[in-house]
Amino acid sequence: MTFDIHFFYALIAAALDVAANLASRKSDGFRNRLWGALSIAFVLAAFFFLAEAAKGLDLAVAYAILGATGIFATAILGRLLFGQRLKPIGWFGLALVFSAVIVLKTA
Repeated sequence: MTFDIHFFYALIAAALDVAANLASRKSDGFRNRLWGALSIAFVLAAFFFLAEAAKGLDLAVAYAILGATGIFATAILGRLLFGQRLKPIGWFGLALVFSAVIVLKTA
């Protein structure tokens, strides 16, 4: 298996998406302007890296990587940092989405 820079860009985009979600949560509905501004900056950076990823991956695959990885990591970090809980069916749904991304990438 060779290193794919575009796949790496999609993962960076996902990490930035998670950072944006967490910053948005910390912004308290954008009442805390610093966290709100960071949230917006992270979203913009995430879409920059998504655009870079789409140069070497199908857009559907790049966006699915960003979306599924971002949702999965946000759920885990939301639990760890904010005590948010998903029901078992929620975790099952996340596993299905994450599995679908793996299938898309290998297809």
